[in-house]
Amino acid sequence: MSANSPILAVSSWSVHRALGIKYPNAPGNDIAAPAEAVWGPGELTLLELPAAVAKMGIDRLHICHFHLASRDPAYLGEVRAALDDARVGLETLLIDDGDITHPVERQRDIDWIGRWVGAAAALGAKRARVIAGKQKPTAETLDLAVAGLGELGRRGKAEGVRIITENWLDLLAGPREVNAVLDRLDGAVGLLVDFGNWKGERKYADLAAVFGRAEDTHAKAHFPRVGEMDADDFGRCLAIADAAGYDGPYTLVYEGPDADEWQAIALERDFLLARRAAIGTATTSR
Repeated sequence: MSANSPILAVSSWSVHRALGIKYPNAPGNDIAAPAEAVWGPGELTLLELPAAVAKMGIDRLHICHFHLASRDPAYLGEVRAALDDARVGLETLLIDDGDITHPVERQRDIDWIGRWVGAAAALGAKRARVIAGKQKPTAETLDLAVAGLGELGRRGKAEGVRIITENWLDLLAGPREVNAVLDRLDGAVGLLVDFGNWKGERKYADLAAVFGRAEDTHAKAHFPRVGEMDADDFGRCLAIADAAGYDGPYTLVYEGPDADEWQAIALERDFLLARRAAIGTATTSR
């Protein structure tokens, strides 16, 4: 890999149709239950996903917790073996539920997230991404988020897993909230920046206001129509990352209308690689 080659990863969410199923494990339903065919019959299993990603020339993966059948150690060992066999590293486990700012159930949810942090460690994940909170941002809910993330950050550190959060959902509705929470955590918790979570006129300015903190991304392009990527939006997001000096993984995320998820991921990959190659050429020709 050259110095100009970006680090690429793929999220299991990008191929949720190909996987088809999800498991209903959640804070209020913390059991190993049968899979639900939410997105159709599927065409591959999670154990086959690392090899499929490797065929795209990508050697890192994000896995959503609901794509894992359970936290059973033997099963997690099978998933880790599949990753190892494909020579694909688990960059981040995405813990996609729980509300550490909930007025009643926050400790239940912190404990549930903590158990999934333990699963991240068993899988060999570098990081676990947790939700900062689902409540509207107020002084009280921001305090709860700081306390909850701090607790999970300590749990992750003890397990050898870096805890990160994301510019996502109601609590972290903009850069002011993101920076307020992370400033108080003093580096104990990191940030994943998703290109597509914030909308509207301030999107690019808001991303620029937090990207200097990013250590992982969801490089999510917008697909207004099947087979058509919004290259201007994707390029502007990548330029913001470059301006911030970002050097972490670009985790390709696709959630558009095209059932051919692999083709859409390839469009994102090829755009990113071509853009980075062009930047490298321009730099060396100066």
